[in-house]
Formats: sequence, C-alpha cells, structure tokens
Amino acid sequence: MARPLGGAPKWLRILLPAVLIVVWLALGGTGGPYFGKVSEVSSNDSSAYLPDSAEATKVQALRGEFEESDGVPAILVFASDDDLTKDRLTELGDALDSAVGATAGVDEGSPIVPSDDGRAAQAFVSIAADADVGDVVSDLRALLRDSLPDGVQSYITGPAGFSADLSAAFSGIDGLLLGVALAAVLVILIVVYRSFLLPIAVLGTSMFALCAALFVVWWLAKWDILLLSGQTQGILFILVIGAATDYSLLLVARFREELRFSQDKWAAVWKAVRGSFEPIVASGATVIAGLLCLLLSDLKSNSTLGPVAAIGIAFAMLSALTFLPAVLFCFGRAAFWPRMPALQSPTTRGSGDISGEGFWARWQGGIRRRPRRTWIITAALLLLGGLGILQLNASGVAQSDLVLGTSQARDGQEALEKHFPGGSGSPALVIVDQEQSVEAAGTLLENSGVEAVSVVSSASRSGTTAITEQTLEGAAGSTDLGVDHTVVQGKVLLEATLSDAADSDAAGYTVRDLRQSLAESASSAMVGGVTATAVDTNTASIHDRTLIIPVVLAVITLILMLLLRAVVAPLMLLLTTVLSFATAMGVSALVFNDLFGFPGADPAVPLFGFVFLVALGVDYNIFLMSRVREEALVHGTHDGLFRGSVVTGGVITSAGLVLAATFAALAVLPILFLVQLAVTVAFGVLLDTFVVRTLLVPALGYDLGRSLWWPAKLSREPKAPAKSR
Repeated sequence: MARPLGGAPKWLRILLPAVLIVVWLALGGTGGPYFGKVSEVSSNDSSAYLPDSAEATKVQALRGEFEESDGVPAILVFASDDDLTKDRLTELGDALDSAVGATAGVDEGSPIVPSDDGRAAQAFVSIAADADVGDVVSDLRALLRDSLPDGVQSYITGPAGFSADLSAAFSGIDGLLLGVALAAVLVILIVVYRSFLLPIAVLGTSMFALCAALFVVWWLAKWDILLLSGQTQGILFILVIGAATDYSLLLVARFREELRFSQDKWAAVWKAVRGSFEPIVASGATVIAGLLCLLLSDLKSNSTLGPVAAIGIAFAMLSALTFLPAVLFCFGRAAFWPRMPALQSPTTRGSGDISGEGFWARWQGGIRRRPRRTWIITAALLLLGGLGILQLNASGVAQSDLVLGTSQARDGQEALEKHFPGGSGSPALVIVDQEQSVEAAGTLLENSGVEAVSVVSSASRSGTTAITEQTLEGAAGSTDLGVDHTVVQGKVLLEATLSDAADSDAAGYTVRDLRQSLAESASSAMVGGVTATAVDTNTASIHDRTLIIPVVLAVITLILMLLLRAVVAPLMLLLTTVLSFATAMGVSALVFNDLFGFPGADPAVPLFGFVFLVALGVDYNIFLMSRVREEALVHGTHDGLFRGSVVTGGVITSAGLVLAATFAALAVLPILFLVQLAVTVAFGVLLDTFVVRTLLVPALGYDLGRSLWWPAKLSREPKAPAKSR
C-alpha cells in the first residue's frame, strides 16, 4: 500500500486532497452552527449526576409524590436596614405577586415570611422543570429590583439561584473561552513558525475537528445518550484544540524534515504522514483509553466526560492525519514562507552524528556527559515540589464557593444566614416508612444541628406542618403524627431545617450524623436534599479518584509496552509522568492555599488533573520515545537517545506551550473547579515539557543504556548495522 500511494498518479494527487478538504469543509459547516446551542442540551444540576444508588437520588425520585411541583426551588430573600413594618411587608407581598405573575416559567410561590429580628423576609418559588432556570431567575431578579420599596434589597438564592449564577459563569464558553484559547495558540504558532500560512492551517485543523466533535456530541446529548454540562463542554473545547494542535505540530515537523531532502511535495507529505501516523495514533489512543477509564466513575459528571472527550480526541487525530496533509500538499514549500526549508542532498540523510551546533544539541550533549547527576538532582527537586500535595484540601467546597467573583445567590445566602436559621429554605429531606415516622421525627429533633422539623403533606394537599416535642408526645405509642394526608404509598416526608447553611461543612456533618442515628432508630429512613446531594457527590468523587487512578496507570502502561516493545522504558516513562503529576499537584496546592486563598478543591480536581496530565504527558513520551526507538534501531541506544531528543526537542516544547496555553484559557471562566484545573494542568504540562521530557527522561535513558529496551532484541545489541533511511 505504501509504494503505490507514495508514487500515486497525478490525478489522484489532485483528487484526494481536494476531496479531503471538501469533506472537512462540509463537517465544519455542519457543526459550526452548534456553537452557542449547547445550553439547549446541557444541565448544571448536580443532583442529575449522582448515581442511582445514592440516598439523595432515591429521595429526589420520591419527592414528587409529596409535592405538586417538580421544579427547581428558589429562595427569595428581602433585607432592610430598618424594621419591615406590616405595611412594608404588604408592599413586598404585592411586588412579589406582581413579579411572579409576570415571569414566565415560575410555577408557584409562597407567602412572605418575616424574620424574628423584623429586618428581613423570605419567600419560596418554584421554577418550572422545563424552563431555562438562568433566564427565569434573571427575569425575576430584574422585575423585583424595579418594584421593591426603597431601602429593601432582594436576592434570589437556593438551588435555582446558584444554578443561574453557574449558567451565567458558563455563558462565556462559546465566546470568551474559545477566543482566548485560539488567540493564545495563534500567537505561539506565529512565534514558532514565523510563518503566516502554517498557523492558519493548524488552527483550521483544530477548528474543523472541534466542529465535527461538537456536532456528534450535541446530537448524542439531544438523544439522551450522553449527559452534557458546561464543565464538560469547556474541557471538550480545550482538549480538542490542544490535542489537534499538538498532533499537527508533529506532522508539520516531519513534513519540514522531508522537504529538506525532496522537491516532490506529494512524496514529502506521504512520508510525513507515514512517519507521524504511529505516534499520533498511539498518543490519541492512549488519551482515549485514559479518558474512557472515567466510565468506571459513579458520578455521571465524570463518567460522561470520558466518551465526550474521547470523541473530541478521535476527531483531533482524524483531522491532523487527513485535513492537514491535504492542506500541506496544496501549500507545499510555500507553507513555511518566508522561512522555507532549504533543499539538501539526500546523501546527507541519516549519516553520521547530528551536529553539535544548535541549542538542543548542546543541551543534550551536556546531559549525555553527566546523566546520573542530572536525573538525581532533577528527581530530588521534583520530589521536593511534590511534598506540597500534603497541603491539598480536596474534600469538596461549598456550593456558594463554586462561582468566583460576584454571586447574587451567595450574597442572598449570607443575608439568609444573618436573619434566619442557616439551613432555611434548603432543608434536609427525610423519607421514612409510616410506622417509623414518629421515631424518625424524634431523632431529627434530638440532633443539635437541626433547628426545626415539619411533615410535608401529599401532593393532593400541599403544605407543611411543624413537628414539636408536644406533637411527638401526643403521637407516643402510635405511627400518627397528627397530620392528615401525609402518607404516600406507606411513606412520610419530613423536612429538617438545619442550623447551618445548607452548603457548609457543618451541615454536611449534620447530615452524616442524621444518617447514622436514623439507621439505628428508623432503618427505612433516607436523607436527601441539597446538603445530602453535596455529601453524596463528594463521597462518590473520592471513590472515583481511588478507583480510576490505578486503572489509568495500568492501561497506559500496557499501551506503552505494546508501542515500544519493551518493559523497562514504559515503566520509566510512567514513573516520571507520575512524579511530574505529584509535583504539579503539590505546587498547585500551595498556590491554591497561599496565593489565591481558595477555600479548598473539588475531589475531582486531582482525578481530572491526573487523567489529563498522565494521558497527555504520555503524548510527549510517545513523541520522544517512538523517534528515539527509530533512531536507536539505526545508531544504537545512546546515539538514538541523543538524535531523537534533539530532533523532537523543538516539537515537544512547542506542543507543550500550546497545550499549556489552551488549558490556561479555562481560567477566564469564573468557575473554581475550572480555574484550579487550569492552574494544575497548565503548570504540569510546562513541567513535563521543560523538565521531565528534556532533562529527566533523557538522563535516565543514558544511564540505563541498552537495558532501556529490555526484553526486546534491541536491549542485547549495542548498535544495529547502520543503514540509510
């Protein structure tokens, strides 16, 4: 197959590139309009990502039997520096009724309830389940702001308020995030190539891959095959742009190398594709395999990212191996204008040692002379940086801390805590069998973290009735709490107002205590609600982290062994990548705590950071070691390491800068998780590029020598017979 296509007739040389370009133009034109439409098929509701086995999920599924609305609850808080008189409360009620009536998507509202200190009031409304929560909350906020009496501030908080703030924060994905990422890549490409056409060709490769991936992912989400969120969308954009650009850099480097020895641009493109095919496919397959390990996750927000990102990587590979070669054939040597590669004699190809001139040759020469000292010092410094991981607090953060900068929902939560019990409006929900409801209510009231308990009537008779110690005394010896129509299929719903804010650590501890004590007094009880959802999410995320990280290591090790036909080299590469990740995570932890003052980190930050840094870091290992092995087969291990490191030094450095820049672009979105992921991965990629791949790996390779390839035949032969390629 190689020879016929390499020596293809003229008509095929014209037809094949033209067809490939037209196909990708069609894919780009089809997928392009889906930018800006992802919100139609995505959700940022954290309860939707919990496993079906979680208590909070089971409670959420049964909750609709007790409440007429299955919408998203919103808490409206009205605060004033002065006392809210009866007339003022009446004005607030009228303003609320008017705003609710004029806002499409609001199912129902409750009367206004004043606080004990007389300076605040709260009310509850339900946002229709099929409405756009962000738009509804925005409209309601605007109407309230314009109709309230002077001196009264209004806030919308609770699940709907925080969801609206998250949606607003994610609204910059299609514009700001994409623009910053592409601008950063363009600047780097111009600096690297000092050319005008090549950056356009490479960016076109990335954008066509992203359009095609977005089209496929959008429809899979539309058909409910995949679950899509703003977080997943942002990561998809960054991964596709970064990976497609990296693969393109490798192909372009090969193309430039071939142009130095051939005037035939078709032959140069074909040889570049042949030389790049194995490392690009191996790199992409490794990343896809690592991402698909996320399918083992209990959290759907993690498990759904695996296939979504894998689809993006697949299109990145496909675009780099089809669209870009077609464009390079069309441009030919002019692609590098004004610095076009000079034609050299083919007889100089592969003969002798690489000249000691040039930065990478001098750099590798220094490492080659002192390999053991180099890798010991480098590893010691990386280990020192990795100690910072002991300071990492990745046990989860409050919902109010997810959005950085201003957040009306967070301000409303603070106002709510100032004038009402901390958990007001977001109670813990307890569903229990009727015969154990009295015991369950008693257990709730006994807990110091519970402010009040009420029983919720069935959907046929909405409302709540407070439960007191007197109620329990009256129900002693029976299963009747004294409220009609509370039983639904033998179960009762209790609401426990917590003393602390629903998203606080203290509330989380209360829910855990309640579950433990209810297991003893009312074994049928299940605890759900906002706090329980956060608790179950963190528990599932920690489980995912513990399970998936070892699996990713095993899968990537196996792939490297198959690619390099060795055992020692893959183990060395994996250990250096893990060390690089530990250092990146340790330094990031210090940055989070001491520089940015973040309240903590989501448990998924280490997991995603590990998957991305290890899988993408292995990309550079494959770029390097596949070329080293190719050179070692001709020149022996030491010369092969030297030549491979020199030839790929510029490519790997450029690729690392591009990938770091694209991940850093995530920081423009004011989402704590994405900012932390941006810092960790961007720093880790730069560490991988400038330290691990250029210092540690070559130094270890020189020190290990031929044993690097054990048990392959290459480990037993000092040097293969020299031959021209």
